[in-house]
Amino acid sequence: MKLHLSGHLHEAAKAYQVALQKAPENADLLSNYGGLLCSLGAYDEARRLLVQAVTVDPACVTGWCNLGNCLQRLQQYGDAIAAYRNGLQIMPTHALALSNLGLALDCCGEHALAKNFHQTAISLDPDNVQSRMNHARSLLSAGDYQNGFREYEWRWVPPGTRNDLQAREQWKGEVVPDATLLIHADGHFGDMLQFVRFVPEAEKRCGRVIVRVQKELLSLLQRSFPATCFISEDDLIPEYDVQCPVMSLPFALGTTLDTLPFANGYLRADPDKVAVWRDRIDKDIALGPVSNRIPLRVGLVWTGSPHRDVPGASLIDQRRSTDLASFAPLVAAVPDAMFYSLQIGERAEQAKTPPHGMRIIDHTAMLRDFDDTAAFVNVLDLVIAVDTSTAHVAAGLGKPIWMLSRFDQCWRWLSRRIDTPWYDTLRIYQQAKPLDWGGPIERVCVDLQKFNASFDRE
Repeated sequence: MKLHLSGHLHEAAKAYQVALQKAPENADLLSNYGGLLCSLGAYDEARRLLVQAVTVDPACVTGWCNLGNCLQRLQQYGDAIAAYRNGLQIMPTHALALSNLGLALDCCGEHALAKNFHQTAISLDPDNVQSRMNHARSLLSAGDYQNGFREYEWRWVPPGTRNDLQAREQWKGEVVPDATLLIHADGHFGDMLQFVRFVPEAEKRCGRVIVRVQKELLSLLQRSFPATCFISEDDLIPEYDVQCPVMSLPFALGTTLDTLPFANGYLRADPDKVAVWRDRIDKDIALGPVSNRIPLRVGLVWTGSPHRDVPGASLIDQRRSTDLASFAPLVAAVPDAMFYSLQIGERAEQAKTPPHGMRIIDHTAMLRDFDDTAAFVNVLDLVIAVDTSTAHVAAGLGKPIWMLSRFDQCWRWLSRRIDTPWYDTLRIYQQAKPLDWGGPIERVCVDLQKFNASFDRE
């Protein structure tokens, strides 16, 4: 158990295996080992052990709680809720069971019901970071941005979550005309693309603002915000007085749903690169099937980045991603459209061997950074993508973007919405059942036929 609590998970697993050989019916050992395997992503084996734990001892509260956690990661939300409730019948004051039950309800879109469980959990254990973060995501999903982004600051409480930049005081939105504020990346590419919109408001309150971004974003953001000082993460960091992670800007600025800026777009593509891409696509059209009209040009993204080094992010990626074969019905829906791959990364290879009958044009070898992607997207008529950074590029450019969203939709898209106050041109197609992309794709096909029929080709 000491190895487990200290984070030495693989060593702890071996110790649990030895202990279980001596006491195979020990519910606490089964529960702890099952919980550990769940942390390592071995969900099927974890579930087997945890079911055994609560079968051996139906009064094992941690067993029920760990089983609920495992089932939740498997997206078996109804069973997860039942497991948490079984544990809470034994110990109604188990704070994490209450919080995780609230999280499961949030994943099902039941935010009003989840609220009571989150509040009770925090009243019992106000310093528990996991409960606080569960509560933050619940509030944000329900659109309570002022309270939600305040709670979201709990992500910086655990040891090791802060980087060296955060040794300086964090800016909280105050007017500091003589100070230099360093805004830095927080999360992945999509997070910076979505939250960089708040930088101009921060600049109104600070003497100088420097924004440190991933090098792949630098050119695009410099052009889109020409008055702002951007530096790459590879550059030397200038002197600064206060700092702020980019996803903490809404908290600092007191943002609400009604004050989200630039919903109509704020990214600007390079006109020279746009001209190159327009010429490239004109050549594709000339080489394509003979048609009496200009074809619809649609960009596709079917998977996100796997983030295998971050277990939580890796699990989310498995739920938000699909494969190119899932998009094959789009071709049947609009056979005269031209489909382009915008997929980057290891799973981009699927474009080289598309499903039978699916023609997809792949120019992604020409994409070196997000500036290139933005120029390519700018000459397309529509982008259809899973919830990943390219969706933010298209929406930030003000291009039509149809986003496929997982059942347990990310908090940033609110709950049960098909639109978003973040981007005017983004339309959401959420799964009705976990891991089932058939429903969203079917709805996309219907809308794609309508879009194609009404599309202005002049």
